[in-house]
Amino acid sequence: MTEKVSIHRLQTGIPGLDALLGGGLPEFSFNLIAGPPGCGKTTLAHQMMFALATPERPALYFTVLGEPPLKMLRYQQQFAFFDAEKVGRSIRFVNLASELLKGDLGTVLKTILREVEAMPPALVFVDSFRSIMLATKGQPRGDSELQHFVQELGMHLSSWEATTFLVGEYDADDQSNPIFTVADGLIWLTQDTYQGSMVRKLEVKKMRGQPTLPGLHTIRLSDEGIRAFPRAI
Repeated sequence: MTEKVSIHRLQTGIPGLDALLGGGLPEFSFNLIAGPPGCGKTTLAHQMMFALATPERPALYFTVLGEPPLKMLRYQQQFAFFDAEKVGRSIRFVNLASELLKGDLGTVLKTILREVEAMPPALVFVDSFRSIMLATKGQPRGDSELQHFVQELGMHLSSWEATTFLVGEYDADDQSNPIFTVADGLIWLTQDTYQGSMVRKLEVKKMRGQPTLPGLHTIRLSDEGIRAFPRAI
């Protein structure tokens, strides 16, 4: 092979984030959006989804949260980026909670693949992937089953040319998990309290093939959604 493969970059719709990613999000990439509870992971995922989803580029959003999608959407409707006309048209929500309760990742994977085949989507979100990890914790062959699930999911979605996002709660001790190795991109969010104010930051820890901006960058959450502020290097 003598010719370089051109990677198309998607504009995320989040002010400042494309610069951190090195020009945008690589199309067909397999990404992880991670961080502690309340740091803005789901809002970040929804903001990108509503910016990118079109009838020609539809999105599937799988939820494995304890709360139903309607409750999650009730909160997301408060943001300016939310477009109700896209829900059910360009964007479809699927709840995987009942499949996950069975404790069989094979069933969860089959449901995801069935929904993807039926659409098929250009964008796929799985939120919260942490719940899938916990479902295998303490089970015989739990780690190997999880690794097989991640590899199979990534392989299938890549073959269908879908840009994928796994959203989950993680901390620094989780970074040895095999999912971090498989992912093409890793977007890490943090939050802390400083002088009585909530300070949120974002770091692009990995994005294959991209000249990303290193380090922690401040993000702000408002009625408009998330805005990133690239720091001077």
